[in-house]
Amino acid sequence: MDISCNKASGIFTIEFNRPDKKNAITAAMYQALADALNEAEGDPSVRAILIAGKPQIFTAGNDLEDFLKNPPKGTDSPVARFMAALSGASKPVVAAVSGAAVGIGTTLLLHCDLVYAADNAKFSLPFTQLGLCPEFASSMLLARIAGHQRAAEKLMLGEPFLAEEAREMGLVNKVVPLDQLITFATAQAAKLAALPASSIRATKRLMKADQSEAIEARMADEMKHFGQMLAAPEAKEAFTAFFEKRKPDFSKFS
Repeated sequence: MDISCNKASGIFTIEFNRPDKKNAITAAMYQALADALNEAEGDPSVRAILIAGKPQIFTAGNDLEDFLKNPPKGTDSPVARFMAALSGASKPVVAAVSGAAVGIGTTLLLHCDLVYAADNAKFSLPFTQLGLCPEFASSMLLARIAGHQRAAEKLMLGEPFLAEEAREMGLVNKVVPLDQLITFATAQAAKLAALPASSIRATKRLMKADQSEAIEARMADEMKHFGQMLAAPEAKEAFTAFFEKRKPDFSKFS
């Protein structure tokens, strides 16, 4: 399975499991992620959710071939269902990131409650490099976490940044050695699972109460622009250049 799940001691673990393709996410995988989160949400024995990848790769983001064959179409697309389930999860969500977290691999972290990174983690939001715009409220949430200038640097330039900078920005709670990441993140999830579930969920709900509507509105606005830009000449040039393994030329577009 490209997405593997297991449940133990109140922790529902969801793992990207397509290492031969750098955990690049297909539409089918997004649906599996949405289904897994909904299962965890509806299971009273689940008290915390842990999202992880492989030691050398969290996720390379969208599988571009599959993405172009199955572009997201509004709120009923698999990726939108996944992000809605993640953003709306009432239970605490912990992420364990090692290796590259590209595009949505970084975006999804903005909707998690606790994020732990290995010392080999590398984050990037390369949407402008593909002729696209930020997704799933990242244009709002990253600025709230890191401040406008730092968020602008990451979202406009789209250049990778390392785990320690992510921690300094507030995107990551703690950086740990790679060989300790899963043990540490699981232990943190276990702490949450051991606490009163009603207290944890009420705390999360109260923390997010003043931004839930704004997040939904921004996600819808970004999705509208994203869809329009996906069909524009700049994106076509970016994707063509990617598959042709050359540098894109945006100079002819105003």
